[in-house]
Amino acid sequence: METILNISNLSKTYQSAGRSLTVLDDINFAITAGSTNAIVGPSGSGKTTLLGLCAGLDRSSTGKVELNNINLGDLSEDQRAQVRNQFVGFIFQNFQLLPTLTALENVMVPLELRGEKNIKARATELLDKVGLADRGHHYPAQLSGGEQQRVSIARAFSNRPKLLFADEPTGNLDAETSEKVVKLLFDLNKEAGTTLILVTHDLDLAARTQRILRIKGGRLIADEKNN
Repeated sequence: METILNISNLSKTYQSAGRSLTVLDDINFAITAGSTNAIVGPSGSGKTTLLGLCAGLDRSSTGKVELNNINLGDLSEDQRAQVRNQFVGFIFQNFQLLPTLTALENVMVPLELRGEKNIKARATELLDKVGLADRGHHYPAQLSGGEQQRVSIARAFSNRPKLLFADEPTGNLDAETSEKVVKLLFDLNKEAGTTLILVTHDLDLAARTQRILRIKGGRLIADEKNN
């Protein structure tokens, strides 16, 4: 199986008030293309930091991150942004939609950044897939939390990412809405053949993935396969 993400000897240390704080310590794992994975652990265990390093949003102190066979450590900030734009999709707990753009325009943003053609048709098709075909002209403030998260899922899939990072995607949603959003996320992911990496403290959600990486105190303490 092809490896889409390879993490070796990854550590992250911050300097704070003259002391160094190690948030991640010697993390190693490889993710196969097309798989679904969860990173779980208590608050403050380093999950979100790890996600940021994997996606090239931040640089590690030691070790390396290879995304789609590209060593992110060799790249400048701009080059890492290009890699993200080309290969990566994001879904965040707080949706991170642009408030001054409509739902449709929010989905179009990654496509515009890539200079693609027919982007309105592609964005419309994705909004239809997430069940919001009739809400494209609404602004985020006019949508419920669940609807905003569905827009952000459509946006995440718009550039056909090879790798999708979801950070607590149901953290701000009620149970019923969460269930719908999760089903949508897994269905779209399967259809697109995307690799999914989910950061969550929801163990029921983690159990729906093929593999669970458990982090505690900045260290990888377990790597479990789900049937």
